[in-house]
Amino acid sequence: MSQPEPPAALDYRMPAEWEPHAATWLSWPRREGISFPNAFDRVVPTLRQMVETLLTSEPVCINVCNGAHEAEALEALAGLPLDRLTFHRIPTNEPWCRDHGPIFLTRDKEPRLAIVDWDYNAWGGKYPPCDFDEVVPTRVGEILGVPVFYPRMILEGGSIDVNGAGALLTSESCLLNANRNPALGRAEIEQRLRDYLGVTEILWLGDGIEGDDTDGHVDDLARFVRERTVVTVVEENRDDPNHKPLQENLARLRGLKVSGMPLEVVTLPMPARIVREDQRLPASYANFYIANQSVLLPTFADPNDAVAETTLQKVFPTRKIVPIDCTELIWGLGAFHCLTQQQPAIGRIAGAGMTGPRRQDQSASGAGL
Repeated sequence: MSQPEPPAALDYRMPAEWEPHAATWLSWPRREGISFPNAFDRVVPTLRQMVETLLTSEPVCINVCNGAHEAEALEALAGLPLDRLTFHRIPTNEPWCRDHGPIFLTRDKEPRLAIVDWDYNAWGGKYPPCDFDEVVPTRVGEILGVPVFYPRMILEGGSIDVNGAGALLTSESCLLNANRNPALGRAEIEQRLRDYLGVTEILWLGDGIEGDDTDGHVDDLARFVRERTVVTVVEENRDDPNHKPLQENLARLRGLKVSGMPLEVVTLPMPARIVREDQRLPASYANFYIANQSVLLPTFADPNDAVAETTLQKVFPTRKIVPIDCTELIWGLGAFHCLTQQQPAIGRIAGAGMTGPRRQDQSASGAGL
């Protein structure tokens, strides 16, 4: 249901990704979907590795369209410890849960968990239909029994990154693109972000990387890893089209402040150019996902894989960095951060004590509250 006041006025905020999770949400891809043309079966092993790693760290909730879709997912995951796995009958068009899934908010007083349901148009109307994807956050809110807020603005989860303490990182090439919210200017977009995510400082980067069909999602560019620390990708090859925009973003970051203090900026390399069927693919080490006990790092059979792993291990000394090959997954133009959406931990951990994979009709309302 819609709320008379925006969530920030009710003391809600969007937590940082490294704060404790109750669960990670995924949307299992459909074989007939458009994300992995002629490559669905080659992507499944990577999806299995992703779920296997997540299950060692936290419960996993997977959206499926129907019983047959659930059975297909279970076949792919056969042999994994499924005691912390829940299937929900929430149909989706494509698997990119970061972008169509719920943005979770928390606060100290009851109710302590809420969801923001941003409007969704499949990255500027590029990939219709998106009717199932568009309603996923509200469906999740109904299952969990939590309030849902409606900003009436198009926004994908991969276009923003927060530090949990009032700062938000985004890009002009995406959020200010006329294919998202042509009637809203920068000031109006910033106000919606403040009102619905509980942030106070908006940090703008410029352009995205070549091959990114999202118009420059920030989760391929730069990520908060601590309140005033950001990792950002750089391309050292001056002949690569990514060199200039990434250098410009690096310069911006080095000039930005959070709470009056300069950002600490850590650089990640880029993998070598990956081209498939004459298309540059948006491979980026910035598309990692921070789970409770691990960090899922996309790798690309590249010498810089090891550099990225070493860099992130220094940044996340208490988490295990898990490199997983994404040379097939990136054909879908996304990686682990694009596929995942974190649900913050509130009180008891959702899914604790389960003895087998659960279905939506077996899930308790208010799980995770």
